[in-house]
Amino acid sequence: MHVESIPMRWHRGDNYAYLLIDDETLDSWLIDPAEPKDVINYLQLKKDDRSVRSINSAPAAFNLPANYNLSSNLKAIVNTHHHYDHAGGNPFFSKLFPNLPIIAGKDSNLVSLVPSDNQVFKLGNNIEITAIHTPCHTVDSICYFATDLKTRKKVAFTGDTLFTAGCGRFFEGNGEDMDNSLNVKLKTALPKDTIIYPGHEYTKDNIKFAKSVLKNNLLLSFVESQIKDKEYTTGLFTIEDEINFNPFMRIEDEEVLIATNSAINSSQDRFKIMDKLREMKNNFKS
Repeated sequence: MHVESIPMRWHRGDNYAYLLIDDETLDSWLIDPAEPKDVINYLQLKKDDRSVRSINSAPAAFNLPANYNLSSNLKAIVNTHHHYDHAGGNPFFSKLFPNLPIIAGKDSNLVSLVPSDNQVFKLGNNIEITAIHTPCHTVDSICYFATDLKTRKKVAFTGDTLFTAGCGRFFEGNGEDMDNSLNVKLKTALPKDTIIYPGHEYTKDNIKFAKSVLKNNLLLSFVESQIKDKEYTTGLFTIEDEINFNPFMRIEDEEVLIATNSAINSSQDRFKIMDKLREMKNNFKS
């Protein structure tokens, strides 16, 4: 399994698109390619045969297989949710590749396949992908959990549901929805060594907020020191890391309870804490 992280809308939204590629067949999914120009420029799509060549300005190790060809190897366009900065490229790519499905929630533009919760897809010879419905940021938010059955590598594309040390705004949901999406569904579905690929590069700001809540969490200070000189941090952390330092996945942590002036006596208390924590993040000034 190979994941290629593609920066888009840099310094305007700091989005990521992703190519998920099966090592043996080179079959691939293109996930959240909202800005076609950014995606095409990054991959250096050749005009003559649309094959991809390596470039020097990659956000991380650029290791796209030399014989990878977007035209022949791409099998689907995929969205984590319908917002423009994730699904905005659907019209362009549907014209470029009219025979490919667009896999997404029901509200994405030009969607042709809406996966059911926990629906499993096969990509190439070795990749198995599970669509996990995670409504809150939007009602149609979906995370995609992929496992390489040969190497056992595991990754998850979490869109605007789960960020490194944070989560997305509750545009179409509430604290109960996000608590269920993060602390029930993703915690249950994702093995601890699953590498997280979020929809945006918000890590540094998220860690500043997380430190203001989890004041004695030494892991946050360590992570902050490790990424201070990195522009791109996607793919560096696992779901176990998130459970250990993401305040939105530590609702019962004593420091979260203190920061939100809360106590947990029922599930409703958990949801109120999640709402309060999100409100605090919305108003946070670093």
